[in-house]
Amino acid sequence: MTIDQFNFNGKKAIVRVDFNVPLDENGNITDDTRIRGALPTLKKILNDGGALIIMSHMGKPKGKVNAKFSLGQIKDAVSKALDAPVEFAEDCAKAAEQAKELKPGQVLLLENLRFYPEEEGKPVGIDKEDPAYDAAKKEMKERQKEFAKTLASYADVYVNDAFGTAHRRHASTAVIADYFDADHKMLGYLMEKEVNAVDNILKDIKRPFTAIMGGSKVSTKIGIIENLMDKVDNLILCGGMTYTFAKAMGGNVGDSLCENDKLQLALDIIEKAKAKGVNLVLGVDCVAGDAFSNDCNTRVCSVMDIPEGWEGLDAGPETRKIFADAIRGSKTILWNGPAGVFEFDNFTAGSRAIADAIVEATKNGAFSLVGGGDSVACINKFGLADQVSYVSTGGGALLEAIEGKVLPGIAAIKGE
Repeated sequence: MTIDQFNFNGKKAIVRVDFNVPLDENGNITDDTRIRGALPTLKKILNDGGALIIMSHMGKPKGKVNAKFSLGQIKDAVSKALDAPVEFAEDCAKAAEQAKELKPGQVLLLENLRFYPEEEGKPVGIDKEDPAYDAAKKEMKERQKEFAKTLASYADVYVNDAFGTAHRRHASTAVIADYFDADHKMLGYLMEKEVNAVDNILKDIKRPFTAIMGGSKVSTKIGIIENLMDKVDNLILCGGMTYTFAKAMGGNVGDSLCENDKLQLALDIIEKAKAKGVNLVLGVDCVAGDAFSNDCNTRVCSVMDIPEGWEGLDAGPETRKIFADAIRGSKTILWNGPAGVFEFDNFTAGSRAIADAIVEATKNGAFSLVGGGDSVACINKFGLADQVSYVSTGGGALLEAIEGKVLPGIAAIKGE
């Protein structure tokens, strides 16, 4: 069943969204991309004449109530976005009465699902090495089922529109689907778009295909790098991992971020790219700073020769040209991870060069997918989100999908 085919008139729908939005110290939302992303699904239900129950997690409260992560902080913002009053259930597992009272067109927002350890389904307060761990894990799985059953009991229909958590088999993202038949569980519009965008990247590749992988560590991206080796024509590796590669090739990287235990891995990636005929594009110069600060002293230097006391904080001018040239000629583009410490305004040039080249290629007919938290923040900071083909709301989920893994949140609905 697709969301377009379903008429929600007179039905109560429980929708898993990803409203794990960034907040400032006063609890104000600093980026509402995820809320805006879920609006088509939420409004479809209300416009059909359905009642809406919204559930999400926020942060990592580790199974304990923590006011810092309360979804009560975003209730007014959700109400404003939906242009409808929103009730709040202060305990997501004790909202049966409020759910029962909901009338068509009304909205109920549940408190943070992760205030309950059953949501993630991991035993709390026991180490994996403990002999009692397996029994605790088994018991928690049973509790997770009960928690999911409680959530399911609030509604007639289940909709999953939280791509950002689709790679987790949590109570609200996968287990809950077991309590609805095939005609009463479906993906939301955002999830459908995310799945289609990933399919475009993996199954309908127009060449040349260029993937840009940024980020601080090679180790966190190794799975996706290896999977992409069989698919891409150009693989651009940038950001903090630049310096692990530079050191592996005999360079001096000063105080730059570097995984000294991954130098051989970096060399293996270089060899693998050669063997597979992939054009591996690495930075040649950088903007180095004498401190990790926006206002530090800077100098442009080779990534192979960064002085002691200095660290690479952004791609240098020559690197920006090399990256942009590879991107401009592409027909399929994936960008995950910035080229530098873009949060500092003085170190945005590398990421900006990548973003501008992607926009140019997109105008010339390329399909461009930008995903992963930092890349999304980056493209939003530059005001270019509407000039690429698709901006993904999923970080880990997007990476696992591109790695070729089955995502539990999607499998639970599609029956895969």
